[in-house]
Amino acid sequence: MSSGWSLWVMFLVVLNMGITFFLFLWGPRAKIPTLPDGTSGHVWAHGVLREGVRRLPRWWILFSASMFVSAFAYLYLFPGFGNHKGALGWTAHGELARNVAANEAKLAPLMERFKLYPVEQLANDPDALQMGKVLFEDNCAACHQRSATGNIALGSPNLTDADWLYGGSGDDITHSIHDGRAGVMPPWASLGEDNVKNLAQYVLSLSGAPHDAAKAAAAKPLFATCAACHGTEGKGNPALGAPNLTDHVWLHGGSVANIEKTTHDGRQGHMPAWSPRLSDDQIHVVAAYVYHLSHDADAGHR
Repeated sequence: MSSGWSLWVMFLVVLNMGITFFLFLWGPRAKIPTLPDGTSGHVWAHGVLREGVRRLPRWWILFSASMFVSAFAYLYLFPGFGNHKGALGWTAHGELARNVAANEAKLAPLMERFKLYPVEQLANDPDALQMGKVLFEDNCAACHQRSATGNIALGSPNLTDADWLYGGSGDDITHSIHDGRAGVMPPWASLGEDNVKNLAQYVLSLSGAPHDAAKAAAAKPLFATCAACHGTEGKGNPALGAPNLTDHVWLHGGSVANIEKTTHDGRQGHMPAWSPRLSDDQIHVVAAYVYHLSHDADAGHR
């Protein structure tokens, strides 16, 4: 804190505590004019209610005095009065560092044990899943939701099913979390509005969804431009993050309007890299938790 800001803080502290201390000293001694019946003369409800005047109770005065003593003691012991560091030398950064160190010391044995197992095996460890759930909710739930069921509006995939854009092995999931992913679906507006609509019908036909057979047949030759990423059968390509178009999983929605928009305008997806925020050990645990979500026999995903 600069000297100017320090002086300003000191001024505010002295001003506020000075005013309140003055009122504390003046209040019990203030002379308030009263009537013979001990009231101030203020009445309400046509005289039914009258304002009484009583001295402050002793307990209130003693309690208030103790608060002032506590305040002065706090400003002496802890930072708060400008650049005064406090007699105890306490800082919020130091407290945080001590808490983090204590927490890491408790977790260290667990982390050492977790490193012994691959993601697929660690996904059956209750301790790892408990820790992974906390890390997931703190870092991943903003896009994938706490339930990990994804968010169509953001293009965040559902992590509880068996559909994987970039592969669902332990190594694939770890790589996605560690380095992030960037997917691009180019816009095909240049094909013309009619062709875009026909392609949407053809894409619907690939998954067996209700569609216009005539429009789908007309668009089949055009799908050759899409096959470079999605494959000739439309089953996708994990190496490119190109989704499988033959199932019933839709990253950006499976309605006609959504598919037409995807085809016409394209899509861009970005999974940020978490290596700057999470350690390799933490990423290993999160990967195990995510792997578990889609391989939980109790949830009926197998």
